[in-house]
Amino acid sequence: MKVEGKLIDIFERKIFNAAICINNGIIDSIEKVNTPLDHYILPGFIDSHVHIESSMCTPGAFAGAAVSRGTVAVVSDPHEIANVLGMEGIRFMIEDSEKVPVKFFFGAPSCVPATAFETNGAVIDNMMIDKLLSSEKIKFLAEMMNFPGVISENHEVINKIRTAKKYGKPIDGHAPGLTGEMLKKYVSFGISTDHECTTIDEAKEKIGLGMKILIREGSAARNLDELKSLIQSDPEMIMLCSDDLHPEMLIGGHINKLVARLISEGYDLFDVIRSCTLNPALHYNLNTGILKPGYPADFIIVDDYRKMNVFQTWINGKPVFNNGNLLFNYSGGLKINNFNCTELRTGDIETHAVSKKIRLIEAFDGDLFTRGRIVKMSGDYPGKSNSSSDILKIVVKDRYSDSPPAIGFIKGFGLKKGALAGSVSHDSHNIISVGTNDADITSAVNEIIRLKGGLAVAVNDNINSMQLDIAGIITDKPVQMVAEKHSILSDMAKTLGSVFLAPFMTLSFMALPVIPELKMTDKGLFDVNKFSHVPLFV
Repeated sequence: MKVEGKLIDIFERKIFNAAICINNGIIDSIEKVNTPLDHYILPGFIDSHVHIESSMCTPGAFAGAAVSRGTVAVVSDPHEIANVLGMEGIRFMIEDSEKVPVKFFFGAPSCVPATAFETNGAVIDNMMIDKLLSSEKIKFLAEMMNFPGVISENHEVINKIRTAKKYGKPIDGHAPGLTGEMLKKYVSFGISTDHECTTIDEAKEKIGLGMKILIREGSAARNLDELKSLIQSDPEMIMLCSDDLHPEMLIGGHINKLVARLISEGYDLFDVIRSCTLNPALHYNLNTGILKPGYPADFIIVDDYRKMNVFQTWINGKPVFNNGNLLFNYSGGLKINNFNCTELRTGDIETHAVSKKIRLIEAFDGDLFTRGRIVKMSGDYPGKSNSSSDILKIVVKDRYSDSPPAIGFIKGFGLKKGALAGSVSHDSHNIISVGTNDADITSAVNEIIRLKGGLAVAVNDNINSMQLDIAGIITDKPVQMVAEKHSILSDMAKTLGSVFLAPFMTLSFMALPVIPELKMTDKGLFDVNKFSHVPLFV
């Protein structure tokens, strides 16, 4: 079989008319031809770091949207479902991914639970890490977000790192804002990547220590504008990733969108393409991303490389997407879950004030970092939300048992009425809610409990929701359907006053106790800089 087009060759750094000869899914040869051709062939894209679960879809459902955007492979950390279901969740992701042609390369989640300061559904210890990494299906030790544990040489943490080294597999990092001697010690253990950089100086320091930088452009965190100059200065050290990508953003474009944007801004075509093909292929030892004889025939065809509109995607020498049509079927996923709590009463989230001064979480659009502030609440009863000042109550309810909910306050969401809730809350995926009054918060939380997972918006007696019936965080419905429903809920949140581009995505990270500065877990307010819980009232 031959496929012809203008080949974008990132090794020779040139474009020429070529015929790719394919035999049993492998590139047999690449021949120059004299035939005038008007479309371009290039390696299929690799998302170098993504949590599939953040799309709220199974791997099989994710695959359908991904190939339409030219993505042939993803480097995925099943950390989210592992925190809910442990090894069962990881097995589910692998088995579901094998139902479709997209190449899913999974890592062994290194931090399950992420910390001891919240309640989750499972534990992945070093014996389990060893079992995972011994498999060819597991390509790397996934993001080591417990950087304090690395620096303090925590026994369990260091053993997981040693296990990865035993099998010769890369170790992904997660070190937001880490610099200086602590960063040097962190890197000295062999941690080879970081996707949490937000400034050029931070990225340059990490590159100087040998780390590869994954430039992230997702739904909640977008760092491309700040870091894109690295593609010029350090092209061999850069990869592109989404990290967390909500369904409607995936529908709007994946890695192809970032590539087109960079090329249109004048960045070198070959350096941009290598950042999402050759670089991750070499770093993670993947059987994709390289268009040379002897490698799998994984490529895409576009009409204009400046726009990256994909009209064909090929994987293992077979077309899987052609002119808007998906060329494979997905049979759906097994309904597994871990949801064991009962409904709340309004009185369960009343706050009994002991002071008018409180610790407040301040959230920002497009940023996983928050700020911790101490503010004086107004009014006679400082335990209530004050929407006029944008000080709203935030509640986290343990989904795995009937422990009392944790209560705090947050600024930045902008809601003027109603409440939002969801069981997508990194990393433990307890129920998280923010709202202007206790009645709506309770209604939204109880809807999530009734569904055993999902997202909800409540205002007065009206509730709109979507169910996530696998692990309480994903569904096997088509991405387009999930995106449409999620967009409806997001638009409702904005109608209620939310100023965030992705309100549910931002909400989901307010319970993440490994990214500074102040977060809310089911056990209370957590100061990430102190790495300890702190009281609400001061």
